[in-house]
Amino acid sequence: MIRKFAVVTAVAALCIQPAAFAGKAEAQKWINDEFQPTTLSKAKQMEEMEWFIKAAAPFKGMEINVLSETIPTHEYESKTLTKAFEEITGIKVNHQLLGEGEVVQAVQTQMQTNRNLYDAYINDSDLIGTHSRLQLAVNLTDWMAGEGKDVTLPTLDVDDFMGKSFTTGPDGKLYQLPDQQFANLYWFRYDWFQRPELKRKFKEIYGYELGVPVNWSAYEDIAEFFSVHVKEIDGVRVYGHMDYGKRAPDLGWRMTDAWLSMAGAGSKGLPNGVPVDEWGIRMEKGTCNPVGASVTRGGAANGPAAVYAIRKWDEWLRKYAPPGAASYDFYQSLPALSQGNVAQQIFWYTAFTSSMVAPKSAGNNTVDGNGNPLWRMAPSPHGPYWEDGMKLGYQDAGSWTLFKSTPVDRRKAAWLYAQFTVSKTVSLKKTHVGLTPIRDSDIRHASFTKRASKLGGLVEFYRSPDRVRWSPTGINVPDYPKLAQIWWQQIGDVNSGAFTPQQAMDRLAGEMDQVMARMQAADEKAGTYGGCGPRLNKERDASYWLKRPGSPKAKVNEKPKGQTVDYDELVKRWMQS
Repeated sequence: MIRKFAVVTAVAALCIQPAAFAGKAEAQKWINDEFQPTTLSKAKQMEEMEWFIKAAAPFKGMEINVLSETIPTHEYESKTLTKAFEEITGIKVNHQLLGEGEVVQAVQTQMQTNRNLYDAYINDSDLIGTHSRLQLAVNLTDWMAGEGKDVTLPTLDVDDFMGKSFTTGPDGKLYQLPDQQFANLYWFRYDWFQRPELKRKFKEIYGYELGVPVNWSAYEDIAEFFSVHVKEIDGVRVYGHMDYGKRAPDLGWRMTDAWLSMAGAGSKGLPNGVPVDEWGIRMEKGTCNPVGASVTRGGAANGPAAVYAIRKWDEWLRKYAPPGAASYDFYQSLPALSQGNVAQQIFWYTAFTSSMVAPKSAGNNTVDGNGNPLWRMAPSPHGPYWEDGMKLGYQDAGSWTLFKSTPVDRRKAAWLYAQFTVSKTVSLKKTHVGLTPIRDSDIRHASFTKRASKLGGLVEFYRSPDRVRWSPTGINVPDYPKLAQIWWQQIGDVNSGAFTPQQAMDRLAGEMDQVMARMQAADEKAGTYGGCGPRLNKERDASYWLKRPGSPKAKVNEKPKGQTVDYDELVKRWMQS
């Protein structure tokens, strides 16, 4: 893996000659030609850019390296914002794009070796528990008030970031700055759901209205309806479900991204369950020490709700998804919806909104001839173990992360670029390009009111009070890279038929506890996790925990009656809130 970063690492210490340009004229050009619309006046935009020019002066001519995963938002940063930043400040940025797994590996390598592979990362806030414990990432709260004060944008307005709570550690300090944000929501063919003949046929078979499913029973009924009873629409073979199952790291994230909590495995609490989170890891309120993932230790990773969640993922993939879906990975499954042969997807990321609103001429069969989406996004349905007050799904918050292993001058230059990409001068235009909003002020701007009808519910969702019920991995996970890599092999063994869901989750929970036991030993011996490493509970019979209130939860009726809601009524409630 280190070889992959050799080229970037080799140039990390190099500088280029100061650019001949860099100044107000270049800033004005970018403001006029690119950074519109904006929540600021052009005069206020210019004030921000003048601050960047002045703050960057000591670093003019420096060349820095940053890394993020490959999504449209980061492509825009890599291709456009680096050019703008260099022309305005004179600092050259190599913004490299890799797959999510490679980004996590690079972050882990830099933490383990203290070698400066990159000067900054856009690193998922899922690592907040790791960064706050290991203290290898820069505490941004203290950085902005201390060593980095001279390069911290006065108009940054941290409170405007919707994902601020996701990047705050248990000590109340900010460790990461959100750069993009997207949720996993429910996606469905609104046009098909509105057809009178389909609505009538669904009610005849299932006894209730075809609409947005509130629970997993309704989702399952709708999946069966389109795959088994409808089969064909307008001459096209259709299916009631889409997902993926390829044995790869993103299969693990498919589950750690709140799949278990959607089924109801965790505890009540926002942004994450207390004391049991969506990974099934228990950490008592008021402490920073995880105590276990197995039910025998008070966790829920192999409890009835988690096993139910994995069984339904596997069952639906086999029964109701298009042929070949089980061999798709994350990057293949979501764009596959544009073929126009799938009725719904329970686990759809809003990061793909930009590709799903591509014109029909580009091969997108889910928009009409005028570019209007034939689909909508809606809240995720929940499983039978879910209780009101729990999170309802996952929200990715790719966030700027600085490491102490980066030399201070390079760290400051990288921090300037990071702030540039999220500044109010730039952020609204970037949000329109990538559709991954981070600022509340941006999503409420008139330009999004005007565009809302073309975005299938994205604007309405992010303006609604419901948006807080989707959150990233939280602070219960003590070391994300070490624990995340366990998941995909176990889940893959379910898909291959090698293990039952119960066997796979028993094995997964056991391995998580083994890894956390090693973390505990390291923390007790050398303070590796700052005293906040795991302190595993002694094992008890599972019945002890399952009889207690809350998570882990004893088995319930896993097929209650399906419930649906009318989409237009749902949006109306959002807008009134």
